[in-house]
Amino acid sequence: GYISQVLKNYTDHACDGEYVSLRCPHRTTISIQSSFYGRIVPSHQLCPSRYPHSYATLIKEDVACSVGTSLQKMLDECQDRRSCQFLVNSRLFGMDPCPGTGKYLLVWYKCRPNEYKSKVACEDDKLRLSCKKSMVIAIYSAVFGRTQGGSLECPYQNLGMPMTECQSATALQLMIKRCHGKRSCSIYASTYEFGDPCYPGIQKHLNVIYTCDNTPLLLPVDETQPPALSSSSSMEPVGVSTEMALLSNILAAYAFIT
Repeated sequence: GYISQVLKNYTDHACDGEYVSLRCPHRTTISIQSSFYGRIVPSHQLCPSRYPHSYATLIKEDVACSVGTSLQKMLDECQDRRSCQFLVNSRLFGMDPCPGTGKYLLVWYKCRPNEYKSKVACEDDKLRLSCKKSMVIAIYSAVFGRTQGGSLECPYQNLGMPMTECQSATALQLMIKRCHGKRSCSIYASTYEFGDPCYPGIQKHLNVIYTCDNTPLLLPVDETQPPALSSSSSMEPVGVSTEMALLSNILAAYAFIT
């Protein structure tokens, strides 16, 4: 349950005059991904106007209204906290871009583990992830490409190419498929694995953030104790319940991964 909550993308919204409330499970904190405040759909689709109908018809509703400070406001209020709650209104975000139009706040966020690891591999290098015995990998995020800030481990070499940001759209899904729920895994940070999201000649890197979680049901079979064998001539294994428990664990692990 912890792993699934960590991987989940959360969305919340609140109309003007309502409270927005973000919350993350134990051992995680809020990580704001994106935010929007304004209105881009008519009020009959989302957050109906609070004004009387006769008054609302006198004011033309603005459906191309947004503020550029909503993301920074959400970062200030909620980033790296277990939970946050505040009343939504235009005064929070500075100047009202469309007075008389009812607005709403949309927030996209994830729950980041309090204790996590980060690994980077430059293009064509191998990335290796591993956890201690009895723990498995839970992938939180994965980026393959070139970020605006670059990477200290993989410095950008100026070959006449513009310093643009480009990222693979499938990096996270591939890392989850390759590594999630395993004790260790490895993958090459190559365009063969992730495709090439950048212009030709731009150097890329793979950046993975993950955590190690206690999940006994996902232990590899060879790490469990084999059932003891009877010393009698029949050579029948004893401790059948141990074998059944092992089989049950294997089936549960298979069902979980599937």
